[in-house]
Amino acid sequence: MQANTQRLYLNCIRSTLEAAMCLQNFPCQEVERHNKPEVELKTSPELLLNPVLICRNEAEKCLIETSINSLRISLKVKQADDLENILAKKFLRFLSMRAEAFQVLRRKPVQGYDISFLITNYHCEEMQKHKLIDFIDIDKEISELKLSVNTRGRLVATEFLKQFI
Repeated sequence: MQANTQRLYLNCIRSTLEAAMCLQNFPCQEVERHNKPEVELKTSPELLLNPVLICRNEAEKCLIETSINSLRISLKVKQADDLENILAKKFLRFLSMRAEAFQVLRRKPVQGYDISFLITNYHCEEMQKHKLIDFIDIDKEISELKLSVNTRGRLVATEFLKQFI
């Protein structure tokens, strides 16, 4: 049941992002010869679409804000136990320290969320949309890290207990 609801949640996010990534080049209406992400500036309300909030529960949700030339995705990652909490904080800090290398990652997330991405029309033109959507699946990475830590802990405990046998 847990895996099924997780799959439905991720499929909902994926299909919403595929629909929302219809971005086009749109110059800033305030400053000539500039192209600023309208979802960040919010200077023209007619260029903004209604934000979409997809919640699996209180601890796991996704906010998708779209405008004519940009898209901001904010994720709150599930942190069920102390190990997931530590792994999520370390992994998200690792990503945010390298925000320039990832291009679509915002250095500072939106208030109330763990990580945020900003995708502009240029990113959609230069990169493949399905690869961008796959990159946004942070839960999978944290689950793999947790499995790795648990496996390593099991091996260490086994080796340690062998001396008593």
